Amino acid sequence: MALRFSPLRTLRGLLGAIATLAVVVVIGFGAVRWAEMKGVDDLTRDAGFADHHPPAPDPRSEDEMEDLRRFPAGAVALQPLIDATPTGGTLTLEAKIYSAPGKIDRPMRIDGVRGGTIIDGGGIGSILTVTANDVMLTGLTLRNSGERHETTDSAVRLRGRNGIFKDNVVDNCLFGFELKQADGNIIRRNVIGSKDLPQALRGDSIRVWYSNDNRIEDNDITNVRDTVIWYSTGNIVTGNRILDSRYGIHLMYSHKNKLERNSFLSNTVGIFLMYANDNDVIDNVIHYSQGPSGIGLGFKESSNTRVIHNDFFANARGIFMDASPYDPEGFNLFQKNRIAYNGVAVAFHSDWEGNTFEANAFLGNHGSVTVYGTGSANRNTWRGNYWDDWEGFDRDHDGTGDTPYENWSWADRLWMDVPDAQFFRTSPSLELVDFVERLGSLIEPRLIIRDPAPRLDLPEGVGARGTQRLERHS
Repeated sequence: MALRFSPLRTLRGLLGAIATLAVVVVIGFGAVRWAEMKGVDDLTRDAGFADHHPPAPDPRSEDEMEDLRRFPAGAVALQPLIDATPTGGTLTLEAKIYSAPGKIDRPMRIDGVRGGTIIDGGGIGSILTVTANDVMLTGLTLRNSGERHETTDSAVRLRGRNGIFKDNVVDNCLFGFELKQADGNIIRRNVIGSKDLPQALRGDSIRVWYSNDNRIEDNDITNVRDTVIWYSTGNIVTGNRILDSRYGIHLMYSHKNKLERNSFLSNTVGIFLMYANDNDVIDNVIHYSQGPSGIGLGFKESSNTRVIHNDFFANARGIFMDASPYDPEGFNLFQKNRIAYNGVAVAFHSDWEGNTFEANAFLGNHGSVTVYGTGSANRNTWRGNYWDDWEGFDRDHDGTGDTPYENWSWADRLWMDVPDAQFFRTSPSLELVDFVERLGSLIEPRLIIRDPAPRLDLPEGVGARGTQRLERHS
């Protein structure tokens, strides 16, 4: 039987398809816009948001705070025991519950039974305030601080120098260790959490303010807001494991610090450098920084940073660059990093220059390099990187391609310039438009980057050297 062509039926079908596509577009744009705005709203709540919004309540006197504290029955007062300890002596605490607060204004050591010696804050204020130099705290469980941000209610408020704080547990405390003009301390092998609050309202695991030459190492940090270093130099942050927090490590106006061998899992941002210069980011593993604001390593107006031997794995954006390096004569060096399976490997906020990417491995990323707006990343230096989507030959067998790796702005890059179009990323319709444009482009595409000598094989020693990926344990 012969088929008959019906113009009316064809027109109805076409109109139905257009209407369906319009509904999908509206829903998609709405979903992307909501996710984008919510992500930006969450991430832009800086460390001062919870401190000043809503307005801080009226201050309380020491007598008022003492009246509000509630301790378990049989708790032993801690301060008389501290007062009875001679200068330079050791206070050994049994496996009991002790009531805070405690103030340490002389050099001494306090030893507890790990898991058994509990210092309870009674839910008000900070637990321990250390104003002396050369203090050691070890084997203590510090729990139940207050929850007021304007007084930075903490497990330990540290104002002394050259102290050692190791093998302690911080439980249900708003802030963990709060350092202010406290130099040369060691914070090692502690288990640190915050309170069960929305992420932006939690406290920081470790807050370092105008404090230099401290070592923060081998700590387990979970469900806090940030680990943040402000206006500080010469600090070494190494071997820490940071999980389910907002900023894993956040440097603000802090220079000449070293971040090495840390492992990050499921934080909104792994590491962020903001107005921070001359820092080293080496041998870290950052993975699953997801969501609309997800970033593995972020830069904001930061210069002279060495980013070497790191793993950026399965983040929304592996590396995010905003006006960095900010120093016109500065640089940022990215060398021998493994940047794999991210939504975007390297995202530039604008057309910028001064960064060098060499001997890195780009593997399985949905997008290699993006630039918001109409700019290019080709004013930066790209050389000798491994790109798993490079296509070409090595006829002289020198290990580098005969033709450069080039990344162009074809139609499949539409989602970079039009955020709402991200809903259609990897969709068959957008892939088809891209295919047609490559067959016969009506306009010249924009060159994003060119690596003149792409590697055929992975660079030797690429990625983090020995740093274990943090795993989630049920």
